[in-house]
Amino acid sequence: MNSHSIARRLRCEYSVPRSARNAVLPLLLACVAAGPASAHDSTKYVRTKAYAVPYETTSEQSGYFSLVEGNDGKIYIGTAKYGSNAYLVAFDPQNESMTVVVDAQKEIGTTATGFAAQAKIHTRNNVGASGKIYFGTKQGYPQEGETRDAYLGGYPMVYDPRTGKTKVYPIPVEHQGIISVAPDESRGVAYISTCDDNRPVESTHFLILNLASGEYRDLMDCRHMYAFIVVDSRGRAYHPVLGGKIARYDPSSDKLVQLTQKIDGKPPAGDSLLVHPQSHPLNWDISPDKKTMYAVPMSGNDLYAYDLTTDGRELPGRQIGPLLEGDATTDCRAMCVSPNGTVWAGIAAKTPDRDAGLRIVSFSPKQDKLIDHGRVVITNPDYTTFTGDDGKTLKWHHGVQRLADGELAPRYVIMAICAARDGTVYFTTLYPFTLHAWKPAS
Repeated sequence: MNSHSIARRLRCEYSVPRSARNAVLPLLLACVAAGPASAHDSTKYVRTKAYAVPYETTSEQSGYFSLVEGNDGKIYIGTAKYGSNAYLVAFDPQNESMTVVVDAQKEIGTTATGFAAQAKIHTRNNVGASGKIYFGTKQGYPQEGETRDAYLGGYPMVYDPRTGKTKVYPIPVEHQGIISVAPDESRGVAYISTCDDNRPVESTHFLILNLASGEYRDLMDCRHMYAFIVVDSRGRAYHPVLGGKIARYDPSSDKLVQLTQKIDGKPPAGDSLLVHPQSHPLNWDISPDKKTMYAVPMSGNDLYAYDLTTDGRELPGRQIGPLLEGDATTDCRAMCVSPNGTVWAGIAAKTPDRDAGLRIVSFSPKQDKLIDHGRVVITNPDYTTFTGDDGKTLKWHHGVQRLADGELAPRYVIMAICAARDGTVYFTTLYPFTLHAWKPAS
């Protein structure tokens, strides 16, 4: 498989506007073409233990940002099996086993195939106060001869680890998948974002789901791709809007307002990608006290923080700083906030003189400091089989490379990240679809 076909397959593993893709494509192609890393690139490593996600749960050894620790200590991973199905897999750190806990199409009661299938769990998994896991299903990609109306729509789902039961809610918007499910169990609702995958601008409805009745209330079409809904300490829900505003729904007043964001007192700079004429994927997550929202634009190299305690029609934010110092190009699809408030990001990075590989970066609010922990390498290279009996690389297993010092490193991108209560940082990479576990030094 050559660099052009890999770049097409990744679609950045997002379908982003052409203008945004042009910023990311050189990074991906450089990663594909990269040979052994330079000596100074191997001085600082994030050494992970790798686990293969069950092969039968994917079609192309890939997944998205569907990753979270449950209250039971298990790690819940969503998969993509194009043209067929999607699964929720539970990883148990105690015995290092993986188990399929939700077969999406079985729960829905469908055997649809092709573009009509529920091909992905693309949502960031969220955990309610009850310990239930909230997620949703999404469409894949139409093949030649298939039309987008073949996909009937995605389903919000709730899995209860205590009972092993899954509740399936109706399709909220016909022909649109589910990209975000954010619960507020104290009010008996979950906030939903949908996606129709049209380009250059897509339809993304911001809805309220009544968890008891299964009824929806459509707040607005935000037209912003890959929304991450967050709910603050006052129960107010936030959703990005095309053009740079942020929709905020307040259940206490039953009002929806569109906030104007300010970064360090000024409108966001155009090159920040916080504002984009066609929208741009934004990683959002919220602090444990639900009073601060952190953001990283996918193709940007900066971390931002917003104050969610304010009223009015402005949302104040600040630029914290670059994920990677120097003249670096970064691709960030994975950002989370840990239970202790540390922000974690998984990035693919390149500087003008080298491929810096996949790296883990953290930000401590107490220290107000960003730390580059180093390049990701795998300590157990025999965690899965990469070659067939003929010695050739297995299909969809091209996502690793040997560095000059012999270390095995994943390539391309980090797709999802979560930080567990015991301090372990988990994240996923592609080809093969792999869960990594890393315990940083305290």
